[in-house]
Amino acid sequence: MSYETAVASMFALGHELAQTPSHKFDLDHMRVLLAALGHPEKSLPSVLIAGTNGKGSTAATLASILQNSGLKTALYTSPHLMRLNERIRIDGEEISDDDFAALHKEVDRAAEDLVERGKLPWHPSFFEMMTAIAFRQFAREDVDIAVLEVGMGGRLDATNVVEPVVSVITDISLDHQKFLGNTVGEIAREKVGILRRGGIAVTLPQQPEANDVIGNTILELGATGVTAVAYVPPVSPGSTDYLKAAAYRYPLQVMGKQIMVESPLVGRHQLRNVALAIAAAVELTKQGFAGITPAAIEQGIRETRWPGRFQVLPPRSGWPEIILDVAHNPAGAWALRSALSERLGDRPLIFVFGAMRDKAISEMTEILFPLARQVIATRPDNPRSASPEEIRKAGERTGADIRTAGDVESALNLGRETAAADDVIVVTGSIYLVGEVMRRLEICI
Repeated sequence: MSYETAVASMFALGHELAQTPSHKFDLDHMRVLLAALGHPEKSLPSVLIAGTNGKGSTAATLASILQNSGLKTALYTSPHLMRLNERIRIDGEEISDDDFAALHKEVDRAAEDLVERGKLPWHPSFFEMMTAIAFRQFAREDVDIAVLEVGMGGRLDATNVVEPVVSVITDISLDHQKFLGNTVGEIAREKVGILRRGGIAVTLPQQPEANDVIGNTILELGATGVTAVAYVPPVSPGSTDYLKAAAYRYPLQVMGKQIMVESPLVGRHQLRNVALAIAAAVELTKQGFAGITPAAIEQGIRETRWPGRFQVLPPRSGWPEIILDVAHNPAGAWALRSALSERLGDRPLIFVFGAMRDKAISEMTEILFPLARQVIATRPDNPRSASPEEIRKAGERTGADIRTAGDVESALNLGRETAAADDVIVVTGSIYLVGEVMRRLEICI
């Protein structure tokens, strides 16, 4: 089977969230599939990271720290920006096309055999297949540790079949209500499903509803709660110059030594994600993972690469400055708004905005559109995308100057044509939009 055929077969399974009521998440099905593959997940010491926002940034930062500590480090994330291979990495390198194709063939054959023999009621979903492929790749490459970002929720997510050495819960807010619940408390109850009896739970204080659920679950499970508060730098009026620098730079005491944190990830919310990564790394040292030193933590943070998160593209021939950010829910929109204010002040902004129809588009437009000199509503090449007209109607009451473009290329060209010398084009609203823009601008990740 060729790589192209394998990818086409994966996408033929449908979008990872497009599951009918009869195909609800079921970890027993995932365990049956993994048993047929020799239970690769059981050979993987892992860190499992759940949350609404920040789990990918936290995972990328932690993986960089562990790699710089001399550990052979796997990283599993979702969704991808440009290619499926991005989701499966070892020491920063994507799975090769040949390996992906070979493992897809192996997992798909196992799945079809299980369905034929009545061991599974239906073929595994897109995300279950991706997760099984990742586990097989990580196991056969004999990684020292795997950093796993939960796809959605936690309790019934396909990644939750592992027994994590450490569990991390990032900030929780409203998103995926159709699947996870209509309140922060209900969503938090899904996220805490990654915690284990007697295990280690790394988190930070957040919304009261989420705090209550996390705290009570830790007590019920007899788990050890670890707060990352000590690794969050103070942010107060008159002491925020480091927020305006090219990269955040501030001193921290870590494992009895002072390090200089210099993170390329922009936005105050990233201070919390970096803190969670540091706290998880420190806990791993207590679990016997050697090589994690203050110096390795410092270097790992500095070398973190996580594209599409307030990624700044400098002006180039025919193009103004462009900022790419995958904010796709109200919490992400607030984080982007804060980062724009910190970094750009009053510079005029042109938003190229596209979002999935199942997202809180009205709330996002209310947060972001008032900042814009102009908004160009567009549609990423995804069947779940809201139409430009739907976005325009959702943002009408913001009073923004909203134009529409039927596709991403037209939206980019319109932004370039109307941009003045000091304008910044901000591409946001969906990871699918950002990925499509990166492909069209030929941005390497």
